[in-house]
Amino acid sequence: MRIAADIATALVALLHLYFLVLEMFLWTRPFGMRVFGLTPEFAAASKALAANQGLYNGFLAAGLAWGAFLGSSAIAIFFLGCVIVAGVFGAITVSRKILWVQALPGIVALALVWYA
Repeated sequence: MRIAADIATALVALLHLYFLVLEMFLWTRPFGMRVFGLTPEFAAASKALAANQGLYNGFLAAGLAWGAFLGSSAIAIFFLGCVIVAGVFGAITVSRKILWVQALPGIVALALVWYA
């Protein structure tokens, strides 16, 4: 069960690394705008905010990877909790889709870590 928990935590880390790339480097590119449903004008105007958000996702990815590779439940639980809170907040304030894309994977990984 510990291996499954570490793999799930690492997958959530990779997901947040993907968010970092989307928000920091692809926000104003056609792919990034398509993923987030942005107009070129809005993407340009919000580029700095998106980069900041991407950086935070990078910190989450680093913490999750740290927890997974050390096999540390305490570290993984903390960062998965952060992911879940951010996902729920995003679902409430931005789009319900964030609940499924961010919070649900975090919840699944947290359950595996908790029971490992």
